[in-house]
Amino acid sequence: MTDHSLPDAAPPAAILEAALYADDLDAAERFYGDVLGLERIVRVDARHVFYRVGGGVLLIFSPSETCKPPGNPDLPVPPHGAQGSGHFCFAVEGTALDDWCARLAAADVEIEADFHWPNGARSIYFRDPAGNSLEMAEPRLWAR
Repeated sequence: MTDHSLPDAAPPAAILEAALYADDLDAAERFYGDVLGLERIVRVDARHVFYRVGGGVLLIFSPSETCKPPGNPDLPVPPHGAQGSGHFCFAVEGTALDDWCARLAAADVEIEADFHWPNGARSIYFRDPAGNSLEMAEPRLWAR
């Protein structure tokens, strides 16, 4: 439903960042850096570790730290966070999904599901050490 009393604004062009939460950032850093091979951007103590994913960023926060009010007036990010597992999906071309299945198996990461959607796109699902549900899917899953 569109509220026609609101001023016009173009919809957002892309997702710039998305967040998952993990109590153990050391385990998260080993998983996302070593197993998934993501480029780490920054880690700040026990608060967060950020990774580059294509043109976007995956933020991994400690939920016990991000619920605290900001301590730096130059970075007034409001408290936020979530409890429990979340979900994140990586875009992976179909030809690489078998390679990822082999890499995850070699790292003792269980593939929970491996299937083709009604439009033919393939997805695999697995979990990070914090229990977040991760997916690797062919980009055509959401093609128009």
